Amino acid sequence: MRKFMFLVGLLLGSNCSCFAQHNAQDKSATDLVSLIGQDQYRQLQLRLASLNRDIATRGLHNYPGVDGRLITGYAYGEFFDWDLYFENIYLSYYGVSDYDFTNLKLFLDKQQPDGFIARTIGITYPRPTQMFKPFMAQLVVLGASQNGGDYEWLRAKYYVRLQKYIDRWFAYDHDGNGLPVWNSSDASGMDNQISRSGDLESYRDEGVDLACYLYRELQAMEVISAKLGKPADSKMYADHAEKLAKAINKVFWNEQDGFYYDRDEKTGETIKIKSVAGFLPMWAGVASPAQARRLVRDHLLNLKEFWLDYPVATYAKSEPEFYEGSRSGECNWEGPAWIPTNYMIFHGLLQYGYNDAAKELALRTLKLAMVANPVTREFYDSDTGKGNGMNPFWGWSSLAYVMPIDFAQRYDPMDLHAPVRPLIKNELGLTFAKDAK
Repeated sequence: MRKFMFLVGLLLGSNCSCFAQHNAQDKSATDLVSLIGQDQYRQLQLRLASLNRDIATRGLHNYPGVDGRLITGYAYGEFFDWDLYFENIYLSYYGVSDYDFTNLKLFLDKQQPDGFIARTIGITYPRPTQMFKPFMAQLVVLGASQNGGDYEWLRAKYYVRLQKYIDRWFAYDHDGNGLPVWNSSDASGMDNQISRSGDLESYRDEGVDLACYLYRELQAMEVISAKLGKPADSKMYADHAEKLAKAINKVFWNEQDGFYYDRDEKTGETIKIKSVAGFLPMWAGVASPAQARRLVRDHLLNLKEFWLDYPVATYAKSEPEFYEGSRSGECNWEGPAWIPTNYMIFHGLLQYGYNDAAKELALRTLKLAMVANPVTREFYDSDTGKGNGMNPFWGWSSLAYVMPIDFAQRYDPMDLHAPVRPLIKNELGLTFAKDAK
């Protein structure tokens, strides 16, 4: 069996260019040490080594007909939608982009004629009526940015499939206001936020999170179309994104509360549940500075709502449904902190200039994953830091370890218009040596 190897070390060279690279690595490492401390820096190296061994030995799976291995955070071999995006963000810090394409092409190859693509592949948790969340085009840009900007592989068939996929998402807009609905809370990925986004097959929730993902997906399609020499398509997607941003602020923003709430499409009523989804307009960049100020001041940093000892709570503590832990093995999004939403909120804070809050969130998230728990876990109690779910976990929770690096470098691999930089590999001297095909 082919293995992944994890090599830790600063690479020294004798010529001038290598010496300059070594100095850059030293400076980057110094910046990180000053931020998290020498002890945590050493602990971080060890944790990354352990995490990557888990990815190599438990997270890579074969699939019939696929040339190359597929990645998942789940040892039972189920492949999920937005998990794939965040798993590939983590690997981009090492310059690894294989799984942007192996997994993604498999999902695209299973597309139905109407554009529908199921959000899971596997036999453990089949979801045949739930769409792949809007991250496919963003995955394409993430991968292409690491492969010399190569988008040509899309031209023959996959570009059209991406277009049909986007169109299918907007077909879920039954009242024509430009805001599609979730199938359910389960389909949203925030599994048990039923009071917000509905039970299975309810198709009622115009989700703030869904609209923000689609806004970013339209922006990614704008980039892809331009790279393929399709200016008319590029403009179409840019115009659609602008229209969607206006709808997000018109429909979801509640001026009295200073928060973004979902809307029930069937009744037209606001769903007044304070969920972590309400902060995603900052991640997407559609909130105004005044709206961002209300979100951060009144809610995110509110000790009675989202800013518990280990933020960010996924339901405000003031919500009646708030609870921690897992009552019967469920993935709980009604209180515990989840790393991918922390990661998005963290980058939203940086975008809007809330550097102190971003720094504190990065440090508390690192402490949550690395200090409060001996191994990486799937989700965490936001008041005690107790890890829950998969044990150990090597999926998207790995992003806890890169947030302080992003803060030190002011770096965002989700930026659709900036280079993807393998910071851990090139600037900190940690190498994730992968097995090639």
